[in-house]
Amino acid sequence: MAEKKAFVLRVNPEMLKELESWAQQDFRSLNGQIEYLLSEALKKQRRSKGKGPEPEGELV
Repeated sequence: MAEKKAFVLRVNPEMLKELESWAQQDFRSLNGQIEYLLSEALKKQRRSKGKGPEPEGELV
């Protein structure tokens, strides 16, 4: 598995509360939920540009 890099993410309190609730519903940590959402958005963006399927193991 590739090394993960930490960074600071600033979000407004209302968004944070909704993300925490969503993560809890999906049985994920807040970090895991944000990582999942970013991964799904990247997959969708790649498909819309016609880049084909995602390489195995690249994203979580």
